[in-house]
Amino acid sequence: MEQPRKAAQQSIGLAKAMSLSATAIDGVMAGKSLTQIIEALPPQERPIVQSLTFETLRQWQVAHQFIKEYVPKAPTQELDHLLSIAIVLLIGRQANMKRGYPAHTVVDEAVKACGNSVNTKYAKGLVNAVLRKVSATVSQSGYEPTGPTASNDGGGYLPPWWLAQLKASYPSQWEQLCFYQAQHPPLSLRINLNKISRSAYLALLAQAGLAYEVIPPISGHILEGALRLQVPRPVAEIPGFTTGLVSVQDAGAQLAALLLNLQPGDRVLDACAAPGGKTAHLLEIAEIDLLSLEIDPQRIGKIASNIARLGLAPKSHLIKQADAALLNWWDGQLFDKVLLDAPCSASGIVRRHPDIPFLRRENDIAQLQLKQRALLGTMWQVLKPGGLMLYVTCSLFPAEGEGQASWFEANYADALRLESVGQLLPAQTHDGFYYALFKKNGS
Repeated sequence: MEQPRKAAQQSIGLAKAMSLSATAIDGVMAGKSLTQIIEALPPQERPIVQSLTFETLRQWQVAHQFIKEYVPKAPTQELDHLLSIAIVLLIGRQANMKRGYPAHTVVDEAVKACGNSVNTKYAKGLVNAVLRKVSATVSQSGYEPTGPTASNDGGGYLPPWWLAQLKASYPSQWEQLCFYQAQHPPLSLRINLNKISRSAYLALLAQAGLAYEVIPPISGHILEGALRLQVPRPVAEIPGFTTGLVSVQDAGAQLAALLLNLQPGDRVLDACAAPGGKTAHLLEIAEIDLLSLEIDPQRIGKIASNIARLGLAPKSHLIKQADAALLNWWDGQLFDKVLLDAPCSASGIVRRHPDIPFLRRENDIAQLQLKQRALLGTMWQVLKPGGLMLYVTCSLFPAEGEGQASWFEANYADALRLESVGQLLPAQTHDGFYYALFKKNGS
């Protein structure tokens, strides 16, 4: 369990950071995206608040085992969240061989944060007593989280309907999936082979003293530019990031551009393109005529900034704000290749976005299915005969993956399904994705 970095610790005091983190969790429980909550904070507050909040959500079940055991009456939401943050810090200190904030500091700062709010100041004594009990428990020799939640899902939270779907879909793997989802994500890189060779970039890492691991083939596909840093660090500390030598991208996501088998001169559509990682990879692989669509005006700028940072100067790349499911953006010219990275539950990337299980509702899946099918139909209309369409989601639910691919194959007579990755489950080196590749028959 990773503690906040020292640089982040110096930005604001721990008591204030805990209060801000508790407020962020309040927002998540009200249905707000944690990414948007963090981005709304001043820059100096973001690193530590994100670290505290992410880790608390990852270890939600374990923290609430302690609250249930040591708090006789269910606390208010604000107090619950503050206690959860402090408990996770105490657990993390023990898990990291007593690195990070000293236990007495965590207790003292949590009490201070409690006293700073009119809604919780009455509970300073309770917070002090509970956290001292937790500290004593976790500091015992050989302490390990116990109970069904700790052993089955790694301490993270999954709603009952979600857990039931995992058990039904992956009866022999669901526990391992839950474990991976509660861990820290790997920091995977994609070398921009247009600007630097793999060997030259590895030499830069060695020169900087950064340990890395080469990522082995995934589903039989070699990722030439993929590697993983053994110790995650801010992007500003990654050699060549600001100058476009490398990007941060999950290894599983790096499959998308490769599976389309791009050829020079291909006319390519990247639907639902933000934040632009896959867009950039497409442009790195071949000289293509690319159209990137994105419906969200707040995210569309990230595509252009990614392209600019990487120093890519494509002869033909157009970015449009549009709903890919409609055809008001289309000029009538057919595409050779279509990448459809469809909106989905994001159930395969929970360790990267631990707020997702708190935000999703069971009926979201049926609504997402309708949106995915609408997109599949529209994308098929704009694809040339003989062209390829790659359907991608970052979901673990078959209803958004294999179920959709089978539906499409059964309902579109000119669709030939080609061999592809299918369901990629989360593992140590990558997140969870689904890939289905179709060729359009006809002439």
